Amino acid sequence: MSFYTKQNNLLIKLDKTIQIYYTVYNIFDMKEVLFMPPKYKIIADKLKNDIINDVYNDKMMLPTEQELCNKFEASRQTIRQALSILVSDGLIERKQGSGSHICDLSKVSQKSLRVIAVVTSYISDYIFPSILREIENVLSVNNCTPLLFATQNQVWNERKVLKNLLSIDNLNGVLVEGTKSSLPNPNIDLYKKLIAKNIPIVFLHSNYPELSECYSVLEDNYSGGQMLVNYLYDKGHRKIAGIFKNDDIQGYKRYSGYIDTLRNLNLQFDDSQIFWYNTEFKNQLIHNNKGIEQILPILDGCTAVICYNDEIASRLVNHLNKIGIKIPDDLSIVSFDNSQYSELSIPRITSLSHGIHNIGRTASKIMIKLLNHEKCSSELAPWTLIEKESS
Repeated sequence: MSFYTKQNNLLIKLDKTIQIYYTVYNIFDMKEVLFMPPKYKIIADKLKNDIINDVYNDKMMLPTEQELCNKFEASRQTIRQALSILVSDGLIERKQGSGSHICDLSKVSQKSLRVIAVVTSYISDYIFPSILREIENVLSVNNCTPLLFATQNQVWNERKVLKNLLSIDNLNGVLVEGTKSSLPNPNIDLYKKLIAKNIPIVFLHSNYPELSECYSVLEDNYSGGQMLVNYLYDKGHRKIAGIFKNDDIQGYKRYSGYIDTLRNLNLQFDDSQIFWYNTEFKNQLIHNNKGIEQILPILDGCTAVICYNDEIASRLVNHLNKIGIKIPDDLSIVSFDNSQYSELSIPRITSLSHGIHNIGRTASKIMIKLLNHEKCSSELAPWTLIEKESS
């Protein structure tokens, strides 16, 4: 399984089976990023390459599990995951007590490879590596190849991507995270053209009312906002600030759950304790002290703050540490996503997690059902609170 990119109306394979990294190019500026597949997938690709090139032709058997563990410096579980891919592809047959037998390749029926476009805001930033990894895992065992695009959450880039997708003759489906999903989308016309070509579309994180026929996997963001306010209320907090993103629907849903719960608990709320930011301003918040300092006025008089995500929360924690505000003694901070940002922050940040409900994995499974003409439905991923030291 490989990632592909689209150039000059051709699908160009970017990796070889023995490479450790898949190299993916942004189609707009050709900026290179690296995507690390799971180790078992690397091993499976290497073994597949060896089988096709008759490396084991003398015995028609693969080395034992222990020999493969030693060769690849991997655990037995990782080796078994790799071998399961080869079984699924019809390349080997595993017999208890006698090892992994290589099948007669002349009799192995080759399924038609299905191409699935994966369109996300970013590739290597924040939560996207784990989402893309789960997408690749599901697609790889279902004979599908991901075609990866990033929009940088810009509607013009999204339009370029969608035009590219419309030119691909063998495209079988699209997994897509909508761009600036809280705003009117000028690219609905291109989505409708994809639908008219009977190409199934599954949305991640957000969807569009105009495309109600498409399936989606969303986060229960309204409930997430409620959960965080109720959690802080139970901890004794009565004035709770909020930081939200205003050009993605997730921000509005989280804000809505937050503000409704404050009202229902008869707690103070006003515009002075809310900070809104957009995609273009995000870099200033992340990389510029002057950006993060603009948040500080909303914290005046508050004992807690709910952040749109861990990325913003960790940046805020870092800045507050530098200016002598103690967390959680002076201010409690909670957030969404339970990502590495929340784990690496000092103190670690209390955050909402999807647990086993990975958005990428769930969306990919829906796509496979659509391709196989099976019954499916949109899904809403619940949140689970992971309490840490920041609250």
